[in-house]
Amino acid sequence: VQLQASGGGLVQAGGSLRLSCAASGRTFSINAMGWFRQAPGKEREFVALINRSGTTTYYQDSVKGRFTISRDNAKNTLTLQMNTLKPEDAAVYYCAASRFPAPRLPGQSDYWGQGTQVTVSS
Repeated sequence: VQLQASGGGLVQAGGSLRLSCAASGRTFSINAMGWFRQAPGKEREFVALINRSGTTTYYQDSVKGRFTISRDNAKNTLTLQMNTLKPEDAAVYYCAASRFPAPRLPGQSDYWGQGTQVTVSS
C-alpha cells in the first residue's frame, strides 16, 4: 500500500485547510486510517482516526470540534478538514493506514505517507 498526502500549506490562525491522502496498491488490506502530526522537536502524535466503514471517528482532545476526518472507500481517499487553525497546529501531517480495526492506532509496521507541511501564522 502506498499513501500520498497533499493539501498542506500556509494559513493564518483561524483559517482552514483540507488535507487529502490517496491510497494505492493493496488497498483491500486497509482497515482503520488516521492522521498524525509531528512538530519540530516534538514526538509524532495522534490527531484523528476513522474506522473501516467511516462510521466511527476518534480525535485528540485538542482538535475535537475543529477537525473532521472522513474517508471515501470507493476512491481510496482519506481527508482531514481542519478549521479554526491555531499556531500550535503547525506540523508535518502524516496519513497512516492500518491492517487492524479501530481503535488500534497504526504502528510502525503499518502504512505511512510521506507527510505534508502545515504552517499556521499568528
